[in-house]
Amino acid sequence: MTSRVSRRWRPRSLLQLVLVAFFMVMLPIAVLIYQAGQGLSELSRLSEVSARQSVDITRRARMMSSLATELERSARQYAVVGDVSLLGIYSDKLHRYKELLDEHARLMPDDPAIRAIRAQLGAMGFLAGAPPSDWQERLNEFDFFSASTDALVEQTRQLVDNRIDVIQARSRDIRQHLWVQTLVLVSLSLLLILFFTWRIIRPIRQLERRILSIGSGDEPESPELMPGPAELVQLGDRLSWLSERLRELEAQKQQFLRHMSHELKTPLSSIREGAGLLADGIVGELTPRQREIVLLLDDSSQELQTLIEQLLDYNLLQHNRRLTVSRFDVATVVHEVISRHRLALEQKGVSWEVRRAPIYWQADRVRTSRILDNLVSNVVAYGEDNGRLWIRIEADDEQLCVEVANTGVPIAEKDQPHLFDPFYQGGSQRKGPLKGSGIGLSVAAESARAQEGELTLVEDPQEQAEVCFRLTLPWFPIEDNNSAASREEPALSDRG
Repeated sequence: MTSRVSRRWRPRSLLQLVLVAFFMVMLPIAVLIYQAGQGLSELSRLSEVSARQSVDITRRARMMSSLATELERSARQYAVVGDVSLLGIYSDKLHRYKELLDEHARLMPDDPAIRAIRAQLGAMGFLAGAPPSDWQERLNEFDFFSASTDALVEQTRQLVDNRIDVIQARSRDIRQHLWVQTLVLVSLSLLLILFFTWRIIRPIRQLERRILSIGSGDEPESPELMPGPAELVQLGDRLSWLSERLRELEAQKQQFLRHMSHELKTPLSSIREGAGLLADGIVGELTPRQREIVLLLDDSSQELQTLIEQLLDYNLLQHNRRLTVSRFDVATVVHEVISRHRLALEQKGVSWEVRRAPIYWQADRVRTSRILDNLVSNVVAYGEDNGRLWIRIEADDEQLCVEVANTGVPIAEKDQPHLFDPFYQGGSQRKGPLKGSGIGLSVAAESARAQEGELTLVEDPQEQAEVCFRLTLPWFPIEDNNSAASREEPALSDRG
């Protein structure tokens, strides 16, 4: 089964599944980190290039504006003074201005201001060989040259602003793109986390359900195949083996109990029959001492039979949790239980007070009778000689409450937490020649839980008894029941 399931799923092992899950979950995050790095690198590059170019353009435009002012000053000085050395200064500055303009033109090749300045520079170059009188007449051209230079500087500022706007727009686009990618890729990572978590947890939950079904005894004969990693599939196979082994052991235990009960009951019946014949005087009259011994044998065999029946009841309860729900009179069940123990109660000198008026309820009659029978047996075994027994019955629309209280030695606090544990025997001494099995109260508690009820040890609300057990059972609906029937009539008492 392991190989067949593992071929349907890759990876095969739990370690591989965890590693693949980690890789698949981290892959979208890695893509997101890479895309974010690319966007930041692009923004950094654009900002660096734009900043460098902006600084160069701005510095060059300022130098051209300064040179235009110096050219005009040199021209006016030459026109007034006529010093030939001023022409050299003028020519140098004009040459430098042309170089800067050529560099500026690479960024603004089709700008009309640059074309106008080039035309003006051509006319200003011819002035270098003209006499001073011609310079005086053309000094007004430098005003237009300065205005053109100022216009070029202003256009340069606009160019820088436009480049900043482009970078900001690109930054917004990258940021929006990164947000969208983050939303998509993080959502994908979350989906992958949920998917792989489901792939890992699903077989674990199936194993948990298998364990619970094995513990409750409700596992199907052919459990479904376990999907998932090979380790968990292998664990499922081990659980199947364990379940099969437990079924075999349970069958052996049932067979052993059946055989033992038969083997024990057969000689026990012979002992009881022989003791009865001796007690009846069939084989001759007995002396008082002999009769006492015969009665002791009969009582001991009766207690032994009770222990065997309790053991069988406990084993049956552990494996049969089906309820046979019917509508019955709880008071009648109580009186039936009392009648079974009447002789033992009378011999012990215990007087009882139980309800006579009927009170109808819907539950499992056999299990309810078993609970009350074990509680009354407990009174016979541990109750006070010449004491009192009260069985109180109350009911409302949802719950039945039966209290079994008796006088006697209170149950020690150290024994109370383990009172309903199987085979637990506390410090109280059992009355009679035989020691109890310690499963009577456990059988009663199991019978109550099987009916979704509860059996607890409580303080006697009427403060009459030292020991008080309270049984609470819910109302079980059954088909075709007469829900309008009366559950309770005025209470009377039967005193014994």
